[in-house]
Amino acid sequence: MIGVLLKGHDYKYEVAELIKLFTTDFEFIEKKNLGRILENVVYVYNDTLIAKSKYYENYELIYEFADHIDTKGLNEQELKKKTKETIKRTIFKVLQNRLNTYVPWGILTGIRPVKIVHTLLDKGMDDNQIREILKEQYYIRDEKIDLALDIAKRERIFMYPIEGNKISLYVSIPFCPTRCYYCSFPANPIKQFGHLKKEYVDKLIEEIKGLAKIIKDTNKEIETLYIGGGTPTTLEPEEMDDLINALYKELDLTKIKEFTVEAGRPDSITREKLEVLKKHQVDRISINPQTMNDITLEKIGRDHKVSDIVECFNMARELGFDNINMDIILGLVDEDLDMVRNTLEEIKKLSPESLTVHTLAIKRASNLKENLDKYELTRYEEMIKMIELSMEYAKDMGLNPYYMYRQKHMLGNLENIGYAKEGYECIYNIQIMEEKQSNYAVGAGSISKFVYLEEDRIERVDNVKNVEQYIERVDEMIERKRKEIYQNVN
Repeated sequence: MIGVLLKGHDYKYEVAELIKLFTTDFEFIEKKNLGRILENVVYVYNDTLIAKSKYYENYELIYEFADHIDTKGLNEQELKKKTKETIKRTIFKVLQNRLNTYVPWGILTGIRPVKIVHTLLDKGMDDNQIREILKEQYYIRDEKIDLALDIAKRERIFMYPIEGNKISLYVSIPFCPTRCYYCSFPANPIKQFGHLKKEYVDKLIEEIKGLAKIIKDTNKEIETLYIGGGTPTTLEPEEMDDLINALYKELDLTKIKEFTVEAGRPDSITREKLEVLKKHQVDRISINPQTMNDITLEKIGRDHKVSDIVECFNMARELGFDNINMDIILGLVDEDLDMVRNTLEEIKKLSPESLTVHTLAIKRASNLKENLDKYELTRYEEMIKMIELSMEYAKDMGLNPYYMYRQKHMLGNLENIGYAKEGYECIYNIQIMEEKQSNYAVGAGSISKFVYLEEDRIERVDNVKNVEQYIERVDEMIERKRKEIYQNVN
């Protein structure tokens, strides 16, 4: 057990998130419980004092294992940021020395490490300068620095020059055939909620109409369009047809560079649905197996076989889809390295244009979190081997890493990586991750993000998650976005 005493600051959340990278066997303790007076921030390991630090109200810090930081010319927000980083560096060194754990992203606990690289590139720094900062200030390991740099350079082709009038648009379809055990997204099983689909689409079109007026009035241009979920192909062909017809009717989509629909699960895909997508010039779809092992598909709550995945993929090819993404998840219940290799071998045969490799995240709202004791999760060392294997296969398939993100509660504090063949990178994914462009979102459970670059500020506007509430309150969802947008119009 590691005991942690904080004195002079209240960064309990930041400290806890960092320590979780090493161990969950810790607790915060009160000074009175130590049985003696300690004047500084203290880190205790098995009741033994292992490090201490000094903290002053002007945010000057002197830490054992940490250098003195220069606070001149920094505003209060910057001072706090420096303070937190210094505290985290101190804790990191102490725990690394004691526990010798593989923590490849250093002190970073956020989900978008590549954003730091973009910030440094924007300042005109070269690769060597960036490497030094990532290594010395954040303790990131060389292999992850290489990955972040590679991805940032690929992304910048699509991100720059930044045009403030361009936006991305997300459309949420919060229904699924069944709920996968690891899922925390809006995913209402068809068996219980399917009767609401038609009414939901009608209300979704109302929200699209309301947003269309705002987009037109504020002279915004839609760069990318993404229909996600849930599983969008739970909609019937006529429902999908009505929805996309409304998108084209209400919005100016003449300048979009990319139109993606998550076709998603094979047990929701039919030829008729794919024909609707093709008719409406959807140029990118996802067919997401998560695994190519039948035994795992059953365990995670999927009502289809690997053969169904292959059949759907070949059907999409037959209909002319030439930009297909596939998602897989590493760390699924009872899967070992050989099973992951089998998944990658089967995907290699299909040769999709892009592959998104997720590391299992144990989400608070998932069935996995609620029933964690029933599942034997992949060991950490095995997970690292799985990621390395997926990188090897991606390279062999001619796929380059082009975007990356991390999630809280991911196994091993690792990462999700999107790979794509040259010219098939998903612009929407890049923009949503790097947050240089506003993302307008409609539908239950969707979250709009309004990016104000000059102010270095991002505002989120959430739609209600519950489908029945969304249907009743769609006017309110429009008004929430209207209020945020118009109060910031120049």
